[in-house]
Amino acid sequence: MRVDIAVFDGADDLDVVGPYSVLGLAGRAGLDVTVRLTSVDGPRTVTTGGGLPLPTGAWAPQDTDVVIVAGGGFAKSGSAGVGAELASGRLPAALAEAARPGLVLASVCTGGLLLAAAGLLAGRACTTHHRAVDDLVAMGGRHVDARVVDDGDVVTSGGITSGLDLALWLVERYQGGEAAELLERLLEYERRAPVWRSTGDPAVTVGER
Repeated sequence: MRVDIAVFDGADDLDVVGPYSVLGLAGRAGLDVTVRLTSVDGPRTVTTGGGLPLPTGAWAPQDTDVVIVAGGGFAKSGSAGVGAELASGRLPAALAEAARPGLVLASVCTGGLLLAAAGLLAGRACTTHHRAVDDLVAMGGRHVDARVVDDGDVVTSGGITSGLDLALWLVERYQGGEAAELLERLLEYERRAPVWRSTGDPAVTVGER
C-alpha cells in the first residue's frame, strides 16, 4: 500500500503526524506500506499550524494507492490553512484531476472539505470535524456520525486524532486485521469505535475487527 499525505501551510500538526506515524511504523514493522508527504507545489518545506516544518515531495497521485488530505485552520482567516486552500482552489482542482479508478481519496478532519470542494463527496457518505459538519453538508456531503467513514474509493475521518483511526483502518483494509492489531499493540492505542462502511445498498455500520 502506497500512501501520500497531502499537506499545505497551516495544516493541523496531528492531522499529518498521526497518520504518518501509524503508516511509517507499519513499514518499519515489515508490512507492505510506504508513506510520504506531498504538496501540490512540489518539493518544498510546508509549515503546519503549530509551526512544525515538514519537507514534502512531488505531487504524484498517479503513483500511489491512497491520498490522505490533511485538515486544519478552517476557522482561521489568512494565507494558510483549509480556508486559504479553499479560496485558492488549487488543491481541490488537483484532487479532482487525481481521481481515477483504483485510487482511494481519504481525509482527516476538515480535509474532507477540500475533497468536497473537488466535487468528490457529492451525495457520498462522509464525515469531518464536528464543527464543520454543516459546511460539509452544504458542500454536498451526506454526513455520517462516525469516527471513520469508508465509502469505497472515498474514506473520511472526524477531527484531529481520528487520523490515527483512519490510518489503522487503511492498514486493516489493505493488509488485514492482524496487521492493524499489531500496530495498535505497538502504539499502545485502541481504536474507539467501529468503522462505518458502505457495503452496497443500503449502507450499514459494521465492526471489522
